[in-house]
Amino acid sequence: MAEENVERRLAAILAADVVGYSRLMEANEERTMGALRKHRREFFDPTVIKNGGRIFKTMGDGFLVEFGSVINAARCAVEIQRGMLERNAGVPEDRHIKFRIGINVGDLIVDGDDFYGDGVNMAARLEGLAGPGGIACSAVVRNQIGNKLEIEFLDQGEKTVKNIAQPVHVYFINMTEAVPSRQAQSTGGAFQQAKSDKPSVAVLPFANMSNDPEQEFFSDGITEDIITDLSKVSGLFVLGRNTVFTYKGKAVDLEGIAKKLGVAYLVEGSVRKAGNRVRITAQLIEGSNGGHLWADRYDRDLSDIFAVQDEITKTIVEQLKVKLLPEEKKAIEQAPTDNVEAYTHYLRGRQFLHTATKSSLLQGRRMFARAMELDPHFALAYAGMANCDSRLHYRHGVAISADEILATTSKALALDPNLAEAHAARGTALMIGGCRTEAAAAFEQALALDSNCYEANQQYAEFCVTKGDFEPAALHYLRAMEIQPDDYQAPIFLLSVLQSLRRPEEAAKYARLAVKRAEEALRLHPESSKPAQNGAVALAFLGERERAKEWLALALEIDPDDNLAHYNAACTYSLLGEIDQAIDLLETCLQQVGSDFKLWFKNDSDLDPIRNHPRYQKLLELAG
Repeated sequence: MAEENVERRLAAILAADVVGYSRLMEANEERTMGALRKHRREFFDPTVIKNGGRIFKTMGDGFLVEFGSVINAARCAVEIQRGMLERNAGVPEDRHIKFRIGINVGDLIVDGDDFYGDGVNMAARLEGLAGPGGIACSAVVRNQIGNKLEIEFLDQGEKTVKNIAQPVHVYFINMTEAVPSRQAQSTGGAFQQAKSDKPSVAVLPFANMSNDPEQEFFSDGITEDIITDLSKVSGLFVLGRNTVFTYKGKAVDLEGIAKKLGVAYLVEGSVRKAGNRVRITAQLIEGSNGGHLWADRYDRDLSDIFAVQDEITKTIVEQLKVKLLPEEKKAIEQAPTDNVEAYTHYLRGRQFLHTATKSSLLQGRRMFARAMELDPHFALAYAGMANCDSRLHYRHGVAISADEILATTSKALALDPNLAEAHAARGTALMIGGCRTEAAAAFEQALALDSNCYEANQQYAEFCVTKGDFEPAALHYLRAMEIQPDDYQAPIFLLSVLQSLRRPEEAAKYARLAVKRAEEALRLHPESSKPAQNGAVALAFLGERERAKEWLALALEIDPDDNLAHYNAACTYSLLGEIDQAIDLLETCLQQVGSDFKLWFKNDSDLDPIRNHPRYQKLLELAG
């Protein structure tokens, strides 16, 4: 039997994919796809064409490009990486579109509409070894280019890669070196300087190795504080707490996580706390191959906990060869409190605050109060107390006045005027007190101090909803979702806002996302009713009646007396068309909330199905 002829040709093959594409899509699918299309249309594809390349395969976030010349392939790769640095300028770092690129020379086999071959496989493996914004190439690429381009190759030695039998000799192109533009090449003119990209790091949740599972809050707190300290270093890009906490309690494939998150380095570790002693282990890992760059163990008195955190942070900075500015060094060394017991109570309080049911908020309040008692100069404890009190008044009608909350925020701001959480809490307190212009200014100040403050974005969005300003509310909820990619609350609020904006298809997308995130939150915290409350509303919106009722029953079983659970039950019944049950619940719970939550009720699109009911007028009277 005659063999079927297939076309073979030698080509330079460039493989590229988007760094952290899954994370970007989970944070905001529509914007990510829009940004990628724009980059391709305006820059990526024209740059490929200009350098004589042809995109022969696309795979969502990945591209395979054929060049007749390895020189053109390398020049194109450098132009793309340098150009993306410029295009990402002014965009928040967690929204950057970055590429990894691998280049190889080898056989390209053409079989109908498909393309494959060893040359393609090797280019794809090299791309996986490149860092964010980086370029990796094979020895044959490096040898063929020689000195024909004024770029520096960094020898990485031999690497073992998946599905390739023999080790591969890998070179990185040094993106910090001057790279000639096409015009400079032809005229011998000046070079354009490509800026170096920041090393990117994700700190995975430290494992709780204590015998007591109740100490989970302590290991979480250590993780969060190391993230916070590393985030103070301007030379690093550090993923936020809730991006990495989606991996809490899961078996991890380090290389896979680094690729999904789009980071070059990972930090992992463990915490064992026993009495007044603590043992902390920490490792810095290279994301491309899972190799350990540094590891250490610290056996200390609990009173040394802040010194250990400082040591870990500074060692990571040193290992990544990042310059630590004097003011950054000072900020890292500045512990939030000298009292370890106060710090421990603060961590417990923060855990209860995140849960956000009435019972957990009351427990959080007690923890923050004890932290303040132990250290009257602990600003974060005052901010935590103010945030608890705001939620208790606003959502549960607890008799805490706006003046009391403002007094607490004033103490926090007197101790630390640049504490974004305290300004956000002040904004909510001013809203509760009816000072809406001042409230807006406080939220703006919080965001000016820290645009990545979850509380500031979330609370400002809620404020906008009470005013009926749905467009800015949507923007701030979207930002909150990006900051905390496991947050199930922002998507459910965004669902309601998008319904008010008459954008039902987008609303359905975020409803599905809310259910997905709420399922994960329930897995991690089965004792909390909040994920089940919000998930029930999203399922009702999606028309999944039976599942919605199952989730609602679970929420009310966990927290039968929680006023917010009753309000969310009313929203669920409203969306399911069970109007009388919805109104019965609202008649009770509207008597137990603050005045601004009543404004929320008037603007909540989940309740649109009940607004034409004869009994709705009585609800308006209750809302005042």
